[in-house]
Amino acid sequence: MNPDLSGLRNSPFVALRTLLDPLEPVKGLKPLALTIGEPQNQPPQFMKDVLQTTDNLYGKYPPVDGTPELREAITGWLNRRYNLKEGMIDPSRHITPVNGTKEALYMLAQIVTNRQGKSGQKPAILIPNPYYHVYHAAAVMAGAEPVFLNATLENNFFPDLETLDEELLERTEAFYLCSPSNPQGTVAGRAYLEKALQLARKHDFMLIMDECYAEIYDKDQPEGILQVLQDLGGDLSNVMAFHSLSKRSSAAGLRSGFIVGEEVTTKTLINLRNFAGAASPLPVCAASAALWNDDSHVIENRKLYQTNIDIAERHLGNRFDFYRPPGGFFLWLNVGNGVEATKKLWTEAAVRVLPGEYLSGTTADGINPGFEYIRVALVFDPDMMDEALSRMANCL
Repeated sequence: MNPDLSGLRNSPFVALRTLLDPLEPVKGLKPLALTIGEPQNQPPQFMKDVLQTTDNLYGKYPPVDGTPELREAITGWLNRRYNLKEGMIDPSRHITPVNGTKEALYMLAQIVTNRQGKSGQKPAILIPNPYYHVYHAAAVMAGAEPVFLNATLENNFFPDLETLDEELLERTEAFYLCSPSNPQGTVAGRAYLEKALQLARKHDFMLIMDECYAEIYDKDQPEGILQVLQDLGGDLSNVMAFHSLSKRSSAAGLRSGFIVGEEVTTKTLINLRNFAGAASPLPVCAASAALWNDDSHVIENRKLYQTNIDIAERHLGNRFDFYRPPGGFFLWLNVGNGVEATKKLWTEAAVRVLPGEYLSGTTADGINPGFEYIRVALVFDPDMMDEALSRMANCL
């Protein structure tokens, strides 16, 4: 018996290759790819040193829940970053180190979804639209209905929580929420986070907070869900939050992140990962602990992206509904027709971007909120970004 995969869409990057690979970029210009959120600056040297000095540990099977040192380092960072009271986060009860957050974002939906539904109705998983493609795949494979909630300029690129139908909320099993948002780079404020948490607890669903861009911001440090929870008494019920070293430390290849949240789901996830998850090698755990224990390299990392935003504003600041993204390192530009602009940029400027349509779902009313947009990753050094953004401005 084959599972029903009819609702599973291709990765946006597969769709992009299908669109652009048959087309030739303009001659005489070096092709530049601004499609993937893959930091091009190097992680700090001390990370590499730790990997080298602990390489004898590659011969040992690693524990799926990481090492005590790693969990302590993660807890210490959370306490510093979000000014949490000592003891709110217990490293042995609330932390799950994971081999990259993509796998865990997918796997968590399989845990929290009741396939029979809460009252015999089909379970639903709420997804901001546009969205990170893993959210959609996770919902489909968990047997839930992925429900797209349009996130547009009019609502700060976050779904309107006030208009959600009660019947929908009653069958909701999880709500994926990304702040700073990908691709738009906006930040959910305190009132918004409190409302999302209130709905999760009232209707007993899991609020899955993807905060992997929390350390990449322009001016103001984004508030996190843990700060909201602390101010409400410190109870972690109905919340699982994700963080990663991929963006914070430019260590995407390390495949290291973690989840923090309610104890029951934490333990269930660790149990599932004992059967179906890949544990991080012990040298990776040691290197990750060193990265979470250090904040200075993150400041330098953040300065690079702020410089790139300055360059983008200089080239594009009066066009395409440009705004300085408060968080993350993407531009979300309104070019009228994202697919056509993507083809034009590739064939006439040798710059590869991602159509917003490929990051969005078309809702029942026929609207795709990403149709007019392109996503541009500001991940290269300033000189290369200056070249790429200059080409884009001249081409479009």
